[in-house]
Amino acid sequence: MGSISIRGLDDELSSLLKKAAAAEKKSVNQFVLETLKKHLNLTKEKRFSQEWHDLDSLFGQWSNEECSLIQGKIDDERKIDEELWK
Repeated sequence: MGSISIRGLDDELSSLLKKAAAAEKKSVNQFVLETLKKHLNLTKEKRFSQEWHDLDSLFGQWSNEECSLIQGKIDDERKIDEELWK
């Protein structure tokens, strides 16, 4: 695997790269590699998967007691009624 040094980055470009990488929670190196791969069409698109973020605000909000209560209700609903499946 090769490596490349990029010379001549001005302060503005350097700052923008660092901010963009931080916004995506990536290192500058990882961000630049991914950006280059996207620009050169070397990445595969996720065609059959979709990410949803509509419930993210609820993540980690339940207490242990609430979580146990909800999980208990889910477990109850998953029980198979043997009489229905004869």
